Amino acid sequence: MDRISPAGIHDSPADPFLANRDKAVHEYGVSRETESPLDRSSGVNAGGLHAGEQGVPQPRPGGYQPTASGSTYGYGVPTPGQPDDFRGRAPSPRSGVPAVGQVSAAPASTTIPTSGASVQPGEHVSRETPGGVEDDPPLAMEALRAVQILNPSGEIIMPRPDHPRVICVANQKGGVGKTTTTVNLAVALALHGNRVLVVDLDPQGNASTGLNVPHHAGVPDVYDCLIDNVPLAEVAQGVEGIPNLFCVPATIDLAGAEIELVSVVARESRLARAIAGHPEKFDYVFIDCPPSLGLLTVNALCAAQEVLIPIQCEYYALEGLNQLINNINLVRQHLNPTLDVSTILLTMYDRRTRLADAVEQDVRNHFGAKVLNAVIPRNVRVSEAPSYGQSVMTYDPGSRGATSYFEAALEIAMRGVNTGGTA
Repeated sequence: MDRISPAGIHDSPADPFLANRDKAVHEYGVSRETESPLDRSSGVNAGGLHAGEQGVPQPRPGGYQPTASGSTYGYGVPTPGQPDDFRGRAPSPRSGVPAVGQVSAAPASTTIPTSGASVQPGEHVSRETPGGVEDDPPLAMEALRAVQILNPSGEIIMPRPDHPRVICVANQKGGVGKTTTTVNLAVALALHGNRVLVVDLDPQGNASTGLNVPHHAGVPDVYDCLIDNVPLAEVAQGVEGIPNLFCVPATIDLAGAEIELVSVVARESRLARAIAGHPEKFDYVFIDCPPSLGLLTVNALCAAQEVLIPIQCEYYALEGLNQLINNINLVRQHLNPTLDVSTILLTMYDRRTRLADAVEQDVRNHFGAKVLNAVIPRNVRVSEAPSYGQSVMTYDPGSRGATSYFEAALEIAMRGVNTGGTA
């Protein structure tokens, strides 16, 4: 049977929606349907209650209570200096969207601290308030690294050694980053005040490609120096855009050099004599070796004073390391007594895998201080750069790969100065 509700509305008690509405009217004095837009905007509803009190839980006895010196207060507890209509206000559901009945203007006595302003103890400061010292955004940091690596002003100078350092980059395991390491270390040192020569001793000619030096058939290359005794100065080419960097290219003719060197007198020292006969003196000479232990690699070991071994952070790279060390010891005993394994560089490090960490720990435990602190991570920019005829230092100087090679080059330069020319 229909009845008349206290609000004067004709309804039926059998309707659950209307029954719930009547209950809400009885408890709060007004329903959501009868609240006027004017009352909502003013913050006071038709029942005489402040907006925000409807359905807002009050603090339980024994719950969170404000301290005398604290600046943060629980919900439902007014902070000092705030009007009473802030009592029980629920927080805004997200930044920038006010809650129902929220006052849009702050009280006149409220002061908003600005960036760099000192905040007195006990003041309430929002998390969004900027502090006195702010970190630079990522793009700014990347731009700063790029300027440091490219060094357009020439102000940043890496230490120069007292005498030329001839470094052989060798590892009979292929794909560990020998050519990439040679190219990027050479560019990093040349961009920072050192005169650098790169000798491409790999018949594939990848170092020549990375430095954008022509190495097609018919171009004078290192093969002419080894077989025909052509002076190195007539073969070396300047690298475009980097005044202090020169490269001796390699062509496909070098593939037959090992067979032709078999019958040549003093075949192991042909490259050493060619480098020694160059009229200009370089601070660094990097020799990029092929992935083998043949006569070309032996020539590089005889011409060098130091050996830099790039090691990929995988198990296969460790497996052939003992054989390489044994060959280096044989060359030291019979052909080049001054040869020394001075530098170990970890490449293609993937921090997401435990294997990379395990390989790094094994290498550092075995070689100790010879391992550079800088580690080269897996970075797509390093792989993309050769396709544009560039090193990663000039292709994307702000990338992680360029930063890591820059740190490695600086560490090699500092070690050479501290130990009198040997890293």
